[in-house]
Amino acid sequence: MTLTLDLNLEHAGVLAAAPPIALDTTDVARIIGVGTAVPATSYSQAELLDVFGIEDQRIRSVFMNCAIDRRHLTLPPETPEGGRHLEIQGELLAKHKKNAVEIGARAVQECLKNAGANLEDIGYLTCVTSTGFLTPGLSALIIRELGIDPRASRLDVVGMGCNAGLNALNAVAGWSRAHPGQLAVMVCAEACSAAYVFDGTMRTSVVNSLFGDGSAAIAVMSGDGTSGAQQSLLGTAQGPRVLKFSSYIITEALDAMRYDWDMDQERFSFYLDPQVPYVVGAHAERVVDRLLEGTGLRRSDIGHWLVHSGGKKVIDSVMVNLGLTRHDVRHTTGVLRDYGNVSSGSFLFSYERLCEEGVANPGEYCVLMTMGPGSTIETALVRW
Repeated sequence: MTLTLDLNLEHAGVLAAAPPIALDTTDVARIIGVGTAVPATSYSQAELLDVFGIEDQRIRSVFMNCAIDRRHLTLPPETPEGGRHLEIQGELLAKHKKNAVEIGARAVQECLKNAGANLEDIGYLTCVTSTGFLTPGLSALIIRELGIDPRASRLDVVGMGCNAGLNALNAVAGWSRAHPGQLAVMVCAEACSAAYVFDGTMRTSVVNSLFGDGSAAIAVMSGDGTSGAQQSLLGTAQGPRVLKFSSYIITEALDAMRYDWDMDQERFSFYLDPQVPYVVGAHAERVVDRLLEGTGLRRSDIGHWLVHSGGKKVIDSVMVNLGLTRHDVRHTTGVLRDYGNVSSGSFLFSYERLCEEGVANPGEYCVLMTMGPGSTIETALVRW
């Protein structure tokens, strides 16, 4: 397919005037905890090439030049001949269910520990995944797995891809603001091992070289800290307040990232158009400018940038178009190096590293950015 870059900033009213927003409000949602989890097994890119006996030099080059050192994966079981069993779609769905519940539950527990909260504090649970379809959804399974109050409200965000974490955070922040003093948790659980096709083609090899398994969760609460629950949780919170969201769907690139049913392989196969990094990068400015519109902020006022670890070319393209430095995207590239692209939760892995670094000071702003099928760019503005 051929993708075109529409750089007309007036297109579809993108720069329509937005009302001013108050950046010092205290009644918006605040992130008060974060936690991540990955499977026990990890592999270097060279190890994966050996495991699957890949000798095609073009494919080996893709694996070895994507700025990834290791990824956590659950590989197919070995055959008696020493190869790997080619899992059918039913086995892949079972793998997704087992792994997503396991790492999702661990990420929630780590998040609550970080927030100083307990399972019984959860009033709302949102689960995000794109690596398998479950009914009942992941939220119901994690509620049962962890013994969360079955009266908790819940939401499953399924199939939106790598951008979905910010789509879900938008919903979580809205619920939190409508229920001050109640704890909301969002968890992104992606078992990308359950979405692989091994057929030796360049199309599937690009995907297989990139994605890893991982889960990330954040705890969110709004209010002024006057209630008992708020005093214990918000009173010591160091996380940022979620101020604003901005989205953009590049409709002429709807097919650039997609799941197809592969008739020959009899399973779903993910497709990435080679032009995706450049299309996403070319539209990054308009989304960020829309996000900052009405705030009085310029891009130079943003102290921290957490961009989705979508791949080396994607990161480079966003950097160039937004004028970011290597330091600005250090956590984005670090997560890609150590975990690969863990889909919807990637930006939360970066957020966790920023928190651990301890460099975000009160009053500083951060832009969160995710990209995925649509092709879609999602952004959020937060402030410490």
